[in-house]
Amino acid sequence: MLLAVDSLETTALTKAQLAEMLYEQIGLNKRESKDMVDAFYDLIGARLVAGDDVKLSGFGNFQMRVKAPRPGRNPRTGELIPIAARRVVTFHASQKLKEMLQPDDAGSEAPAGPTSGAEKD
Repeated sequence: MLLAVDSLETTALTKAQLAEMLYEQIGLNKRESKDMVDAFYDLIGARLVAGDDVKLSGFGNFQMRVKAPRPGRNPRTGELIPIAARRVVTFHASQKLKEMLQPDDAGSEAPAGPTSGAEKD
């Protein structure tokens, strides 16, 4: 089932807009739509907090990872400041999503450049 997103007025897709689309296109009542969207977000957040990966077939993977402590520098004063270890979430798009993002007239070959989805620290 395809959901039409032509009516979106902003460049960001909000939880409220998702709930509205469920209401309009699937026929859930507004309260059920909001509860379903909230439950989806809560479940993804809870799994990431627990350290689990979240895989959305055809969309991509969310992964929680721990960044090690490292030395930093105050750009204004040049003073060395330690940066504590922290947990971050990374997202890696699925091949299907990557293909959807490419123009239809693009060739079948992958663009040149790095193929790793590694992020810069």
